[in-house]
Amino acid sequence: MSEPVFLPAGDTALVVQFGEAVDAAVNRRVRHLAAKLRESSERGVVDIVPTIRSLMVHYDPLETSAGKLTAAISELLHHRGADEDSYRLWSIPVCYEGDCAPDLDNVAREMKLDTGEVVRRHAAEPLEVFMMGFLPGFPYLGLLPEEFDIPRLFEPRVKVPARSISVAVRQTTVYTVECPGGWHLIGQTPVEFFDPERAEPILVAAGDRIRFEPVSVADYESIRKAVEAEDYTPVSEEIAP
Repeated sequence: MSEPVFLPAGDTALVVQFGEAVDAAVNRRVRHLAAKLRESSERGVVDIVPTIRSLMVHYDPLETSAGKLTAAISELLHHRGADEDSYRLWSIPVCYEGDCAPDLDNVAREMKLDTGEVVRRHAAEPLEVFMMGFLPGFPYLGLLPEEFDIPRLFEPRVKVPARSISVAVRQTTVYTVECPGGWHLIGQTPVEFFDPERAEPILVAAGDRIRFEPVSVADYESIRKAVEAEDYTPVSEEIAP
């Protein structure tokens, strides 16, 4: 794997870029460096923002410099150790039927598969949370099989329902609140990935894995009622590396 590249981002931020492609191994290196940099309490660091393939480090130019941070981060990279840590595996119910999946037929045609096979492949393996972004609690997950390498919608929707499961460019996401969006909607979960009233408002974190479990419309409605009554807890377990 190639060495990261250090890129200036104005006079108060430094980007550590690990590659050009969306790749699970690259993303693990980003998350691992973010964790190590937080642990180091490096002088002058204001914020650390991990993305899918790079890490942006915001700093106070009165406390440090890009050169000093580059040297400190290079040392952390030299002694980085294993990239894989323990993670939480979530089992999340998803309804891939009817109004929950308005784009499933179109996605199936694009992939040259029937809808049942699209669902099977989408839910076949646990998917890794690469990063959080765009909305509170919004996870970017991947990578899906190559057949899911389909472009985003040419014309985004003005409103995407909350808890919609979407796909594009071999990734999948969960829209946590109603908002505009340009990904293909193939399902909906009854589970809230963001709930400001919960003790922990954000359900998942970068590095977690999610296994989507197909459920019927009837089961979806039953689970949704339980969620609204605060009588349902998503299943998760801690997995050691």
